[in-house]
Amino acid sequence: MPISVLVLLAAAQTPAESPPAPPPTVAIPPVTDQAPVAPVAVPEAAPPAPLSQPAADPAAEPAPRSELGNEIVVSARVKSPADPLVGLNAKSFEVVQAVDQVFTAPLAMGYKNSVPSPIRSGLRNFLRNLEEPVSALNYVLQLKPGRAAKSTVRFVLNSTVGVVGLVDVAKRKPFHLPYRPNGFANTFACYGIGNGPFFFLPLVGPITLRDLVGLTLDKPLFTVVIGPPFSRPYYSIPAITIDALNDRIEQDAVLTQMREESGDPYVAVRELYLRQRRAEIAAICPKKGDQPIDPALPPRVGKGVD
Repeated sequence: MPISVLVLLAAAQTPAESPPAPPPTVAIPPVTDQAPVAPVAVPEAAPPAPLSQPAADPAAEPAPRSELGNEIVVSARVKSPADPLVGLNAKSFEVVQAVDQVFTAPLAMGYKNSVPSPIRSGLRNFLRNLEEPVSALNYVLQLKPGRAAKSTVRFVLNSTVGVVGLVDVAKRKPFHLPYRPNGFANTFACYGIGNGPFFFLPLVGPITLRDLVGLTLDKPLFTVVIGPPFSRPYYSIPAITIDALNDRIEQDAVLTQMREESGDPYVAVRELYLRQRRAEIAAICPKKGDQPIDPALPPRVGKGVD
């Protein structure tokens, strides 16, 4: 068989190659300017560490809480810079108030109801008149010659025309010289000496260290200036008693109001006394920047201007 025929027969038996398949089409999403950003989980910040606190005393009692909430109720008195002995003073105040309700107040009210008012006023005027020389001397020390002269004139008028001071004629027309008490405590204050610590003492009541020192100087000077018989015990004891009873009668309304309306009568008495003393000193030795005197502030017992 010829070779050409063999080649043709082989080509006829070999299958024809199929054309290559086109590459697969892959769908590509449109590309935007910014690809979407997946949310990133940020861990929460840890709470700040608590400040270091002093270790609690296991023996200390827990603070009481109110029944209406979680507020801490502080029942103890807070110390005042002017009252470092507040605990002792408060106890003294409680004892004095207990004695007052049982003994002093009934005695003072009995004196008021049994002794006519003109006699009580006469005795009060008599005792006040004996204080005028001490007041005049302190006005001189305070460089207040005008007031010193008025106190001297008051003493002379009341000791003569006023029948040894039983009648206060000096405060009436035509003299118009009211009672203006003064003492070494005010003189100390005018020269810049501070109050010092506050005390509440039996038989004395509310007072500061400065006022206590001034009071102890007033009394000896009084006996030196006035002399006998006023320096004798048979005079001084009745005089102190009558003066104390008059003071108790005068402050009865204020004490009653504080007991009924004040949550802490001791603090109320202390603050009233300190305010009254500031007002008294400001009236004698006013300084630049002093607060104006409150006209509603009641005068201190036995120290008001008539």
